[in-house]
Amino acid sequence: MNASARWQEIAAENMAASQVPGYKRQEISFEPMMAGVIPVPSTGATNYVMPAGRVSTDFSPAGLRPTQVDTDVAIDGDGFFAVQLPSGEVGYTRDGEFRRSSSGQLLTKQGFPVLGDSGPVQLDQGNPKLFISPTGEINQGGEAHGKLRIVKFDDPSKLTPTGAGLFVATDPQIKSADVAMPSVRQGYLELSNTNSVAEMTHLIESLRMFEMNQRVIQSQDERLGKAISELTAAN
Repeated sequence: MNASARWQEIAAENMAASQVPGYKRQEISFEPMMAGVIPVPSTGATNYVMPAGRVSTDFSPAGLRPTQVDTDVAIDGDGFFAVQLPSGEVGYTRDGEFRRSSSGQLLTKQGFPVLGDSGPVQLDQGNPKLFISPTGEINQGGEAHGKLRIVKFDDPSKLTPTGAGLFVATDPQIKSADVAMPSVRQGYLELSNTNSVAEMTHLIESLRMFEMNQRVIQSQDERLGKAISELTAAN
């Protein structure tokens, strides 16, 4: 029942984020083992174990859609945009729906500064024309404003999702490197790789599985209650 409830949460999160640019769907898998008591050879004790659900991220690419907005950027290939989180950590996202702040900083929708090769990207408010080259160089009126920092990882599955398409690299074993020659598209956004119809099906399946297990538990509880009642009456 706990695993089914977690499956429902994952499906609901995927549905809610299906319109978030660059969102990568979450998946859940279940360990192929039976619940029960198993011995612990080193101590002679026993532990009761349950099959666990394991959540992972599907990083498969999605298509791009044109927006004609100069602060919208999509990565056409591997990598993540680096952003500065309020905690001081660096976050990573495929959502390139950026905006300018009142002071000219390039920000995410959540208000996190977008990082370039020399820190947060600072734009010139007096020059609205913005050009981002296919390799990420930022230019306004012939004046360079750095280059978008795009990072790749040796094993993206070790990234920790924090919601809204953001990830952090908390696993000490994960290795990262800046992409030297990224491929980006200004005026485009990457689509989410979530299928709303499929997630609705998963939501229904998980609900039915939860209800089925709930009925099994209720039936067993009633059976035990009846057995106790009959034994008490017999004695």
